[in-house]
Amino acid sequence: MAIMKRARVSQAKNGLSALLDRVRHGHTVIIEDRGVPIARLEPIIGSGDSEGGGARLQRQGLVRPPAKALADTWLERRPPRLLKGRRASEIVLAERRGGPK
Repeated sequence: MAIMKRARVSQAKNGLSALLDRVRHGHTVIIEDRGVPIARLEPIIGSGDSEGGGARLQRQGLVRPPAKALADTWLERRPPRLLKGRRASEIVLAERRGGPK
């Protein structure tokens, strides 16, 4: 069972790093505004969720697992250049429709 701490908004603003450290160690923090709970900080992987949030999102159909692993050099590549007069959003939408890039 996770230990729960309560913090006022001013305490959360001034001591966010300390609160996040508590969350990393399995604690839950309730943020209150004038004594009224308004938010809850809790670990992404709780004690009852051993598989993590990614598997839960996959089951819900919100994300898909990668088709293949990224190459080790992927981050070293230069990003693709856009064609003059084309916006990235237009290219992505066309690709999703299955049309030309």
